[in-house]
Amino acid sequence: MNTHATGPEALAEKILRGVGGAANVESLTHCATRLRFQLHDGEKVDKAALDALDGVMGTVAQSGDRFQIVIGGAVARVYSAITGLPSMTGGGTPRPQSDAEVKAAARAKGRGRYGWVDNFFEYLSDSFRPLMGVLLGSSLIIAIASVLDAFGVVDFRAADKSATWVFVDAMWRSVLYFLPIFVAYNAAKKLKIDPWVAAAVMAAVMTPNFTGMLNKDSGIPGITCTTNGTLGTQECVAHVFGLPMQLNDYGGQVFVPLLMVALLALVYKGLQKIFPENVHMVFVPFFSMLIMIPVTAFLIGPMGIWAGNGLGEGLSWLNGNAPIVFAIIIPLIYPFLVPLGLHWPLNALMLVNINTLGYDFIQGPMGAWNFACFGATAGVLLLSVRHREKEMRQTATGALAAGLFGGISEPSLYGIHLRFKRIYPRMLVGCLVGGVLVGVLGGVDTKAFAFTSLLTIPVFSPMATYGIAITAAFFVSMALVYFSDFRTPQERAETNAERDAAEDAGAAGAADADIAAPAAAAAADDRELAAVGASAAGASAAAPSVGGTAAAAASGVPRACGKETVLVAPVAGRVISLDEVPDPVFASRALGEGVGVEPADGRVVAPVDGELVTVTATGHAFGIRTADGVEVLVHVGIDTVQMKGEGFDVRVEAGRRVSAGDLLAEVDLAAIRAAGHPAVTLMTVPNTADLASVEPHTGQDVSAGAPVVTVRR
Repeated sequence: MNTHATGPEALAEKILRGVGGAANVESLTHCATRLRFQLHDGEKVDKAALDALDGVMGTVAQSGDRFQIVIGGAVARVYSAITGLPSMTGGGTPRPQSDAEVKAAARAKGRGRYGWVDNFFEYLSDSFRPLMGVLLGSSLIIAIASVLDAFGVVDFRAADKSATWVFVDAMWRSVLYFLPIFVAYNAAKKLKIDPWVAAAVMAAVMTPNFTGMLNKDSGIPGITCTTNGTLGTQECVAHVFGLPMQLNDYGGQVFVPLLMVALLALVYKGLQKIFPENVHMVFVPFFSMLIMIPVTAFLIGPMGIWAGNGLGEGLSWLNGNAPIVFAIIIPLIYPFLVPLGLHWPLNALMLVNINTLGYDFIQGPMGAWNFACFGATAGVLLLSVRHREKEMRQTATGALAAGLFGGISEPSLYGIHLRFKRIYPRMLVGCLVGGVLVGVLGGVDTKAFAFTSLLTIPVFSPMATYGIAITAAFFVSMALVYFSDFRTPQERAETNAERDAAEDAGAAGAADADIAAPAAAAAADDRELAAVGASAAGASAAAPSVGGTAAAAASGVPRACGKETVLVAPVAGRVISLDEVPDPVFASRALGEGVGVEPADGRVVAPVDGELVTVTATGHAFGIRTADGVEVLVHVGIDTVQMKGEGFDVRVEAGRRVSAGDLLAEVDLAAIRAAGHPAVTLMTVPNTADLASVEPHTGQDVSAGAPVVTVRR
């Protein structure tokens, strides 16, 4: 079908109307070739109108108000167009989830051997990602002020600044000071609780009423203050309800709201179980605030501050007893302190060092971390230019400018590094190299409290040592990120495919490419099929290449002869007709003719020689294209996309050539069945209509590699 005839945007609007409008959409995902709707009311679907749309290959109504629309290779573009519609910017209108569903969703997010690490980084990333715009905006204001400070136009840190510069301070401090409230709001959304309750809890300890108690001369009875001998900071305690409560300024803290929201989520959801749903609006927020504000003020808040202060005192001891070790440790721990907000007490320690010693020993090694961070961002920027990733290029450009000229690492961290786990290990190598150079070359001091940017290099001594260290840190991180990529090979293939599909869709007068057309159309189709990406794709059967012929002959695998191509079984087991497959989309041949195999084991192999154009992120579907343009879709199990890759050990990546019989993946069939999904493996030819015939050979027990389908052109 020609989805470009009306364009993905126009098709998206018609599909949304056909399923009853955005208000009827609870959630929307997509798989290999299908849009998967979870609707509030399945009766509102106009199935006939949807089936008649140019660009829709078929529709399937399912139980539980689920509805599938078969799009084909352009599904990723249509999905993006639907989710980009103004009425869908909120992602649909979700229904309240049960506790079991919340737990199931949390378990499903655990990917890889250490799922909790993935979940932790996702929690951090999703808590900060929506703040990127304002963080970047405030950081650029700081960068401009830093430039003026470096050239002596204004003393950015003077206590007697004019009202103009005090106002400029307010412009950027508005974001950084109230960051705990913003983070609490986003973290609560991530954990699916009321974000306004989380914001209110965090705001309670940042009101003038609370911060006013930090001044021992406030006149409020019951407050005592002492001075921290190491950090030189004032610590006050108020007696509230007869209990001592440590008072702190929580401006800029992020560890406190992250910890608070994690506990609030347990309290909030527990209260939802206790109270009837018709009184949730009143009593759940009320008791949540009544419990969590005191817990935050008495326990969680001080814990965050104690952790930071203890760290500062420990580093002071380490620098005095093992300065070389200190120079190496500082840049290595900063990447973990900054995301949690635990680096703020070190700023106080830097100022104390300058006031008492006349110099500071932390900022020099810290510069190695900052420039390693900026180098990793530069590597991302170069890759985004190379791969034409517009959004990432804009993010990296702004973050790099804020870093190099303002010394601000947060835009890089929150906007890029925490989103991609591959960056941190590479950035840490740059941190290590820079720290080692600082330590070996005798250390770096400064007599000023400076943002570690290009403009403040002259304030460090020896300047040559500092310059060598930060240069090495920058270029090592940049090179490692650039040459090994911040995306996995699968993610890169999928991202590039989506980019190409978007570029094709946006081209004026672009027409849908025909897979069977000559070279130019075939190239466009490569991108279309690859756009299936994180969904299932088309595996393709083809006449073997010259290099693959010998291998096929040696292994006894049938190969194409003239215009005939033989597809072999991707798994061992019983071959069945698509009519027997418990999936109406495959059974209807909407995805082409083929066979199903009830698998006897979990080894999935390539059914033919060709290019592996698609490997889904979840590992449940593969696509191969042969030299003469035959496509094959290998899909392991029914609805196994819902398993999020659990039980799938993928052994290949998109873009490589494979020979018939090559191992694609090893699958845990027991895990598929335990998850309630049929384990039948489907192999179809999506471009059946372009071929003379596709003849399945069913009703036999076969080993992997045995002939099961004959394709004639």
